[in-house]
Amino acid sequence: MNKTLLFVTVLVIATCGLIYELIVGALASYLLGDSITQFSTVIGGYLFAMGIGSYLSRFIDKGLAQRFVEVELGVALVGGLCAPMLFLTFTLTDVFHVALYGSVLAIGTLVGLEIPLLLRILKDQVQFKDLVSQVLTFDYLGALAASVSFPLLFVPKLGLVRTSLLFGLLNALVGLWSTWLLEPVLSNPTRLRVKAVGLSLFLVAGLALGDRLTTFYEDQLYADEVVHASNSPYQRIIVTRGKRGFSLFLNGNLQFASIDEYRYHEPLVHPALVRAGALDRVLILGGGDGLAAREVLRYPEVKSVTLVDLDPAITGLATGYGELAALNGHSLSHPKMRVINTDAMKFLAEGEGLFDAVIVDFPDPNNFSLGKLYTTGFYKLLKRRLAPEGVAVIQSTSPLFARRSFWCVNATLKAAGFWTEPYHALVPSFGEWGYVLVSHEAVPRRRALPPGLSFLDDATLESLTRFSPDMGPLPAEVNRLNNQVLVHYYEEEWSRWN
Repeated sequence: MNKTLLFVTVLVIATCGLIYELIVGALASYLLGDSITQFSTVIGGYLFAMGIGSYLSRFIDKGLAQRFVEVELGVALVGGLCAPMLFLTFTLTDVFHVALYGSVLAIGTLVGLEIPLLLRILKDQVQFKDLVSQVLTFDYLGALAASVSFPLLFVPKLGLVRTSLLFGLLNALVGLWSTWLLEPVLSNPTRLRVKAVGLSLFLVAGLALGDRLTTFYEDQLYADEVVHASNSPYQRIIVTRGKRGFSLFLNGNLQFASIDEYRYHEPLVHPALVRAGALDRVLILGGGDGLAAREVLRYPEVKSVTLVDLDPAITGLATGYGELAALNGHSLSHPKMRVINTDAMKFLAEGEGLFDAVIVDFPDPNNFSLGKLYTTGFYKLLKRRLAPEGVAVIQSTSPLFARRSFWCVNATLKAAGFWTEPYHALVPSFGEWGYVLVSHEAVPRRRALPPGLSFLDDATLESLTRFSPDMGPLPAEVNRLNNQVLVHYYEEEWSRWN
């Protein structure tokens, strides 16, 4: 029995086990939102299931090697198919939560059986203190390898479906090579090899069809034809085309539809720019699609525009995808533009220059990583970088569908020391949509709207600040980094409409 290869086996199965946990957590976060809740419940359920598996191992008295190989093949099957099965369950049935936590329970229980069985197999080959230290060392190294490679390599390059199938295949191969490593203590290695080879071929076929499986799922999920699909380390990027023109989705959430995006981007940009004291330096936070930049560049007096977006895949799409580049007027290639791919909070905290106007165009605060960009801490950094006569605007979700969330953003901006002016506009693809204009103190209008706008004129601009009673102010807590109350408001309010 080759002890070195058995310890390598520990490394591989530990990596596979954590990868499945990360896949299910990421998939639940992608499909259900609220990443902290999804990861917390998945991780907690997975560890609980591992405890069940470890406990059940005590009842296996005979044929330890045989059971170990069978467990590996079971993990390969259930873990390898978890992502495609969960995607299809979400798309085609109403039992997604049952399938989600059923997968967590099944995979965790099987993974919990692996190490106790291996320890008992090796107990006569290695001294106990060396056995425990070596097995746990390789187990933890495997966890490190999984946690680093999952976001940096596997998700961007393969996506969740093919990553799931690939690691299922690795588990099947572990089962296969274990039939040789443990052959002296196996009663029927040939039968196990046939099962392992058959399962491996099945998973290889799944890998070959991985893109088709993903395409089938997304065709069911999106009403229009999917014409572009890619992964980045941060999100799943989908472009669809249909009667509304083409639309961009990030992690399943609509960002714009080309038919009416001007009704979102004109109100986002122009109320701030007509009031700013100067327009020498303009900052756009988010807005990697280049559509807000297109509106900013309508003002000839703008000397420079800095766009900060975390994901280079989005800014790359805005310049490299022909229809989007045409829609944004090739704004990101304009000589006045500077594109920086970094975290917006880091950019504000580490820089020193002031900006005359700031356009904050982040996705809605539907998870805690986005919610931090709507906190007093973030807005105080923004205030520090705003020129004395500068004006900023923050997209602030819907005052109709998420009324308390909208007024929470306004309250948070006030708590950060801003003068605020909330307003809204009707965007057919989204419904009533809200924004908050901010500055150091109340500022008058200083310039005319640029020519060529499709939605805004002077009368429309004046009407945007009027709220009907069903969208008017509500009391709301201030969103701070340590409470993230806005994310809870948002999840509660939008769940009524979805």
